[in-house]
Formats: sequence, structure tokens, C-alpha cells
Amino acid sequence: MANTRLIARLDIKGPNLIKGIHLEGLRVLGDPETFATQYYEQGIDELIYMDAVASLYERNNLTDIVKHTAKNIFIPLTVGGGVRSVEDAKNLLRAGADKIAINTAAVRNPELISQMSRRFGSQCMVLSIEAKRNGLGQWEVYTDNGRERTGLSVVEWAVKGAELGAGEILLTSVDQEGTRKGFDLSLIRSVSETVSVPVIASGGMGSAEHLVDAVKIGRADAVAMADVLHYNRLSLDGIRKHALMNHIDVRSN
Repeated sequence: MANTRLIARLDIKGPNLIKGIHLEGLRVLGDPETFATQYYEQGIDELIYMDAVASLYERNNLTDIVKHTAKNIFIPLTVGGGVRSVEDAKNLLRAGADKIAINTAAVRNPELISQMSRRFGSQCMVLSIEAKRNGLGQWEVYTDNGRERTGLSVVEWAVKGAELGAGEILLTSVDQEGTRKGFDLSLIRSVSETVSVPVIASGGMGSAEHLVDAVKIGRADAVAMADVLHYNRLSLDGIRKHALMNHIDVRSN
């Protein structure tokens, strides 16, 4: 069985690392490259850079940050936010990204998933899904950093995305994001049991036990962390040890 990947998620606005709750109320924390370097040195498996407002303003400004990061950090880097075309993806991959995450553009034009997958390989194509509960025991896909409803079922969209060529799904619970109350385990499991591609659980981690729940109950293949790392609430070493104590395979530092 493959190791569970520990991923640091860095949401970026302009030149700054930011963090909010439910993807709102964004607070500036500092220089994203400084945080990324720190996590790399501590043994994080992967990084995610997400431009938090790019889709809203229909642009992507992460190219320079990606270039600088890729010169010094040698682990997989996923980049998303404001990627609207194959050309946008190509530019970010040339800058040093390993994988491209798309959400809003994929909802508007699902064929973009296939185009990117054919051009760069499905291993480079990450479908980012922002999910909110709809009150009916189901989840709806949102875009534009959790602002816009789409009417799409999360599970159905995940299945379609995988069929179109997405090699991985970044699944963010907007309801849980930034709360430190744990992942939406029903959401994660509903998707992970339905698709054959890896699922990254994102939104809500506040303790090492939440990671255990995401893997054992939610069946997540990887866990994205933000708040607990940015505010030094947990150490990567402590998270790793707790995972191993609970018989979850993670990479040794």
C-alpha cells in the first residue's frame, strides 16, 4: 500500500501567504516561499500553492513564486488558481510546477480536463473541488474560492473529472476549512469510494487524530494541511509519529 502523503497547502493572495475560515476573512501571514522552505526542510511530502483570488479576477500571478520555489525545493509542487487554459498550465509547468489544479475553469469547460491530461499526462492533472453541504445530505460543487454555486453534485463531478482524465482530486470542504474541527469524513469517503484516482482531503485539520480519521474512515490517500502548520499548532514530526502509531504508513523523514 502506498504511503499516505502529507501535503502543505499554501493559499496565496498577491505576494502573501494568507489563511481564512470557510475560505473567507483572509489574514496575511507572510512570505509563502519562507513557509514552503520551512516545510520542505521539515520533511513535508508535497506542496500546494493556490492563488486564492485568481479565478475571481481571471488571472494567475504565481509564475514568479513557482520559479523561485522550484529552484530550492525538490518535492512535488501542485499549483492552482486562475488556470484557464492549456497555455496557462504549460507556463506554470515550465516555471517548475509538477501538477496543475483546476476548479472554476473545469466547471466552465470540462473538456479542459481532457485537453490538459492528453497534453501533459493525467499525473499532472489535479481536479480541485470545493464542496459545501446542501442540506439534503449531499454536497454541491462551488467555484471562485467557495463563492459561487454550480448546482453540480460533488460525487458526480468527481466521477466525471476522473473519467475525463484527472489523475488526482483535491477535495476541500468549505464548511470545515479553517475551523480545526476535523475533515468532513462523509464527504471524503463518498468521493474516495466512488473514484479510482487518489483523493487529497483538505479543510479542517486541527489535530493529528484528524489525519488518522481522514485515512481510516474517509479513505483519503493524502492529507492537505494549512492552519495547523502555518500557526505551528502541530509539528510535522509529531504528525508523522502519531500516524505511524496508528498503523498509517507515512514517509520517514
